[in-house]
Amino acid sequence: MDQSLNDSGWRGSQEGWLEAAYTSLIDSGVDSVKILPLAKKLKLSRTSFYWFFKDREELLEALVQKWRDRNTGNLVRQSEAYAESLAEAMLNVFDCWLNKELFDSQFEFAIRSWALQSEDILKEVQEADRTRVEAISKMFMRFGLEAVPADVRARTTYLVQIGYISMQSQEDIAVRMKRIPEYIAIYTGQVPQQRELDRFFARHGHKPD
Repeated sequence: MDQSLNDSGWRGSQEGWLEAAYTSLIDSGVDSVKILPLAKKLKLSRTSFYWFFKDREELLEALVQKWRDRNTGNLVRQSEAYAESLAEAMLNVFDCWLNKELFDSQFEFAIRSWALQSEDILKEVQEADRTRVEAISKMFMRFGLEAVPADVRARTTYLVQIGYISMQSQEDIAVRMKRIPEYIAIYTGQVPQQRELDRFFARHGHKPD
């Protein structure tokens, strides 16, 4: 059921409730994701919620699924995307770090914070980490690396980015773009070609100095 209307007005939509829950999770943590505060935020009745979700637990599961689909699903897809070289394949993965639609760092931080108080969510995070590292490792192996070096390089690539997120590191976009060729060289052992960098920068609307 996408949208409904009753005598008192809109009940809203499932996506609307989910988006409100997402915003609350990002802003204030999982304890803020409660039906009545969300209803007030949406200017809807509390009972409207039950047209779209059975209970709060179902809403929380929908949030986790949204995170799985966006952050893990997109990272895996980017690791599998066509590339002429390993360096370009890594640039495809780096698209995730610069495009919130591919990988939402605030969402990642919020889920990891939630995992500190929930064993079930911790298991979700650990499974996501395994899936992501495995996907990046397979990307390295696709370009000829053996399993152990591929795994180590994948972990180095991934854990550095998770470190950025966990530390809530703020980096000027121009500075980050300038560092990316060096990151690619360190992670892959290949210096990216200028044409590969040009395509990457163009995707992100960046014009190097």
